[in-house]
Amino acid sequence: MEIALVEQSEASERALVQRARAGDRRAFGELVTRYMRRAYYAALGLVGSHEDALDLSQEAFARAFRARANLDPDLPFYGYLYQIVRRLCFNFLRDSRTRRVRMEEATPWLMNQAGAKAAATDPARSAERSELCALVQAAIERLPEREREVLVLKEFEGLRYREIAELLGIPIGTVMSRLYTARRNLAAELEGVL
Repeated sequence: MEIALVEQSEASERALVQRARAGDRRAFGELVTRYMRRAYYAALGLVGSHEDALDLSQEAFARAFRARANLDPDLPFYGYLYQIVRRLCFNFLRDSRTRRVRMEEATPWLMNQAGAKAAATDPARSAERSELCALVQAAIERLPEREREVLVLKEFEGLRYREIAELLGIPIGTVMSRLYTARRNLAAELEGVL
């Protein structure tokens, strides 16, 4: 049953991409509806600012629409979109005067990922978790871009190694190596805190 749903979803996406490629704005709008949240969170994980992530994810869709003739219905749309999001984010970070990634606005997302809903009823626990999130954000912010990107895709987006490798166009071994290095560096940064 689950395989049939995946195949149906892939067929549906293929049809949407074909229609969008032909200029159907409604079909492209459906792709935006399906993937806006993922694109936003991917950008947020890379740049750390809600407003910048929103702007960059919207710009990614605008660029994908302008280049819709390049869409390949046989390839996953999100993979194509993610490459645009990624380039935009890295260009944004490179062009940023401070080159400092602002992670403070990712706090609600990080807290949700850390299971903070249970802490919401206990103010002391909530404050402790907020402080912990700030420390984790600062540590993630200091990771090199390549490590941070793989960490965000694996830990926050929940992608598998193979999916990350496909999105980034790198071997699975490189994904595993970067993730290992990111986790090791993060653990070293947070030693004594966690």
